[in-house]
Order: sequence, then C-alpha cells, then structure tokens
Amino acid sequence: MFNTNDILETIHMISDEHLDIRTVTMGISLLDCADSDIDAACEKIYKKITTKAKDLVRVCNDIEREYGIPIINKRISVTPIAMVAASCRQGDITKFAVTLQKCAEVVGVNFIGGYSALVHKGFSAGDLELIESIPEALSITNNICASVNIGSTKAGINLDAVALMGKIIKKSAELTADRNCIGPAKLVVLCNAPEDNPFMAGAFHGAGQPDCVINVGVSGPGVVKSALQKSEGLNITEVAELIKRTAFKITRMGQLVAMEASKRLGVPFGIVDLSLAPTPAVGDSVAHILEEIGLEQCGACGTTATLALLNDAVKKGGVMASSSVGGLSGAFIPVTEDAGMIAAATNGTLTIEKLEAMTAVCSVGLDMIIIPGDTPCDVISAIIADEAAIGMANFKTTAARLIPAINKKVGDTLSFGGLLGEGPVMKVNTASPLKFISRGGHIPAPLQSLKN
Repeated sequence: MFNTNDILETIHMISDEHLDIRTVTMGISLLDCADSDIDAACEKIYKKITTKAKDLVRVCNDIEREYGIPIINKRISVTPIAMVAASCRQGDITKFAVTLQKCAEVVGVNFIGGYSALVHKGFSAGDLELIESIPEALSITNNICASVNIGSTKAGINLDAVALMGKIIKKSAELTADRNCIGPAKLVVLCNAPEDNPFMAGAFHGAGQPDCVINVGVSGPGVVKSALQKSEGLNITEVAELIKRTAFKITRMGQLVAMEASKRLGVPFGIVDLSLAPTPAVGDSVAHILEEIGLEQCGACGTTATLALLNDAVKKGGVMASSSVGGLSGAFIPVTEDAGMIAAATNGTLTIEKLEAMTAVCSVGLDMIIIPGDTPCDVISAIIADEAAIGMANFKTTAARLIPAINKKVGDTLSFGGLLGEGPVMKVNTASPLKFISRGGHIPAPLQSLKN
C-alpha cells in the first residue's frame, strides 16, 4: 500500500521534476487482415484498429485526470505491414500507410508504428516493396512511423538491406525537405528489434504477441537528476544505489497506469518499458544526469562509464517495480530530444564517434542525429552497419535514426518542434566506405550466437 509520504513524493515528482508516462501503446495484430486484394486488406485494417482502439485515448485521459499522472502520448503499434502486404498480388503499397493515417486521425493517437519490415536474414515477399515505399509513405502521412530490422545476434547483418536503407533515408529527407526533413525522423533502422517496444519510431507488434495488448513506457530523467543533486559526498557505489531506488519509484507509477489501462480497456497487460526518455524541456535530460554524476559536459571522457552505470542502475531498480519489464528499458540518448545533448553537440563536446561508443552501453543507438544533407548514401549505410555491429556482438538492441538535413551544413540547426526537438547538424567522417557497402551479402552471425 502507498503511505502519505509515497503519495506526496510522487506529487512532487510530477509537479516539479517532469515525471510522466511517456506513452501508453496499444499493440494490435493485423495478421488476420491479410488479403490478396489490397483494398480489402486496408478495409479490414481500418475496421480492426478503429474498433480495438476506439476507447484508448478516452481511457488514458480518464486515468490522467483521476490520478493526476501526465500521459504524454497515446500510440498504436501494428504487425509489420510487410507481413500483411505479402498476401497482396498487386496495388500501391502506400495505401496501407494512408489507411493507418486515417486510423490515427479517427482514434486520436499521436503515432502508429509498424510500417515496417524484418529483413535481418533476407528479403521475403512484400519486404522490398514496402522498404522502397517508405520515403513516399512518410511524406504523405503525419502520424505514421516506419522501421526496418536489418540484423540480429542470431542472424548476422543483411548488408544488402543496409545499403538500401542508406538510400531510403536520403530519399525520405529529400521528399520532406520542405518540412525540415521530417521523414527520416520517423524512420529507424534496427538490429535485434524487440517486438514489444512501446516507443516510436521503432514500435511494431511482433508476430509472437497477443491479438491486442497494452504496453507502457515511463520516463523521468528529471526525477533522477533531482535525486542526484542531493547526493553530495556519496561515492559512486552509493550513487548507483540512489539511482536504483529512484528508478523503482518511477516504474511503480508505470505499473499502476499499465494495469489500470489494461483493466478498463479489457486488453491484456504486456510490459512496462522503464527507459529514461528525455525531452527538449529544461530539467528533463539524460545528459544532465551524467553531468550531475560528475562530468563537466556530456561527451567528456568518462561519459561512456557514467552512462553504463546509469543504464544498469535503472534496469536493476525498475525490474523490481513491475510484474513484466520489456521493450528497451534503460536510458535513451536522442540528440535533438535532450536539452543537454543538444548543448553538448552544439559546442562540439559530443561527437558522433563518442555517441557510437555510448550506444554500446545504453538502451538504443544513434538516435535523432542530424547530418549534412550532402552526406553520401554509402556513408549513411556504413553508420548503420557500425551501429548494427555493436548490437549484434553484444546481444542488445541498437538502432540508427539519422536525418540528412537537405541544403544544410555542419553547424546549422534543424528544428522539428514538439518532443522531436531541434539540434545542430553534426560532422560526419566522409572517408568512403563505398567498396565495403557495395559488396552486399551477409555479415555472418558471431560465434556467441550459437547458444541453443
């Protein structure tokens, strides 16, 4: 049971320290919507989503009002559309994106994720067609997110898919250049993609999931930073213990919201993702947590070590507060969505190379990185390959969400607004990896994958 101090502490976290539920995401299977006729498939998809999710936003708003807990995003994830599209004999595959957009508008969610393909071991029916349609799909919709899984520890890395995604990202930026290149900000390339991730742009409803499920993503970098501000004199072991206790309190609230939403919607509870997800707001930054631990600025020597400590402590503390933890769970480092990261990248303390090292110990990868608009496609692909290699070799999810800023150069700024924030165009090493990327084929799975 909660006591008076627990309640008062939670109220303080919400009012003064930016504690919130970052997302309640309803996962919906579309496997039963497949049809050889693409129009019939789209009709089935529209009917299923608008039926299953018709009360999602209302229920979240009711919980928010009754408990005083901010729920920032209400989202939907669906079966990777490439799986559904595999049954269609012909037709414009972007019809699926248009249908999902209509669903988002009708039910009132912020995003629908799942315009996706899983090609880590190769391309099957529908995969190539969907991937090639991503730039147009993202240019004609506002609330649809896309993802492509190009590698895994068990399968290795599909280098043909890596080469293709460099071109897709560049084309997506070009098609939305008049809207600050927003297209690739809604597209992520993954290795070891989890099938229960509630966070965009990588959310999709895995084939092994129930027909419908509720997943919740919590946040709270401001709460952790506030706790650390009172930690003067603690050694690093005691700092880790403090973060663990704070993560427990944050996740406890996520479990409450998840169970309540599950009960009211009559949908099974899936997981709580206990990731620290920052925002551009002052006081809600993962970078500032690292600085509170003892760095002059994020990106300084010691950043990877402090991030490793933070990520581990968050997971250890949060796992005891929820009956089911999943998704990504840890600390996110999206540059444009984190005020401290933006500042560090702007003055050059934080570089892409340092970010890549940090991704070896945190939740995801190179997230919301703005690069010069003239960056060659093979360089973009090589950045993806490097990031995928870290995930493949370390049994963890890694990702790349790269935004080529068309007609902008290093030092310029690109702004998306809202939670996506803004950031500087970062310098990229453009020494050519073209011969490597052009080889194609498959990077074999590492020896440690043989664990049956």
